[in-house]
Amino acid sequence: MPELIANARMYAATPAVAALWTRLFSHVSARAGAPLEVVAHPAPAPLDTLWSRPDMGLVFMCGWPFQRAEPRPVPVAAPVPVGEEEAIYRSDIIARADGPIHGLEDAFGGVMAWTAEGSHSGWNAPRRLLADHARGGALFARTVGPVITPRGAIAAVLNGEADIAPLDGYFHLLLKRHEPETAARLRVVAQTPAAPIPLLVASPRAPRAMIEPLRAALLSTHEDDEGEEILAALALRRFAPAIPDSYALTERWREEAEAAGYPRIA
Repeated sequence: MPELIANARMYAATPAVAALWTRLFSHVSARAGAPLEVVAHPAPAPLDTLWSRPDMGLVFMCGWPFQRAEPRPVPVAAPVPVGEEEAIYRSDIIARADGPIHGLEDAFGGVMAWTAEGSHSGWNAPRRLLADHARGGALFARTVGPVITPRGAIAAVLNGEADIAPLDGYFHLLLKRHEPETAARLRVVAQTPAAPIPLLVASPRAPRAMIEPLRAALLSTHEDDEGEEILAALALRRFAPAIPDSYALTERWREEAEAAGYPRIA
């Protein structure tokens, strides 16, 4: 049986969280009887390179690139964060907790950071939110990006390079759980509407005889004691079936922002 890879770079918020993902992948692999190799793909290595690997077994992928991919990876499952009933998330627009920005409009005329133009949480979702305010014009004196990762967005705000930045809401939840001292330095000044959360995918070439047991093991992780313990530490309720059609929302938001005359965060 071939060995597939697993990767949770998108949500390895701290070293402790990265270790929890490794533990989860090992637990799921053992229950499924499907070998997985947890691989590192640290920034600034392009995520597109990871997502094109033919040996993906359980790899987190942003929903917007998933929607646009040809061929599309195989959806395996999607996480349901604590506090949610479905596999959804939001982008938090963050500012310094000790700074003068208390609401989104306070930042207009200032500086905004963004992560990457291919990111839903770090570009597409905040662009759609801002389009309603921009009315075809620029909102900021300048922007800073790409800062690549959620950590880059946090650093841009805390270092004074930007007044605001988008932060993946589930990453933010993990930060609150595992690095509360950093989370305490951030203030959420706005939030995008909910969208389907990044999902775990497999390569179209991955054997279905391995993917189906992995899916079943993920979907039932919350039903065994060790799995429930790991999920709780990851601020997750459970894993849910990924619904591919739900990710069409990401493209609709792109179309709406562009139709409103706001193709770029500016």
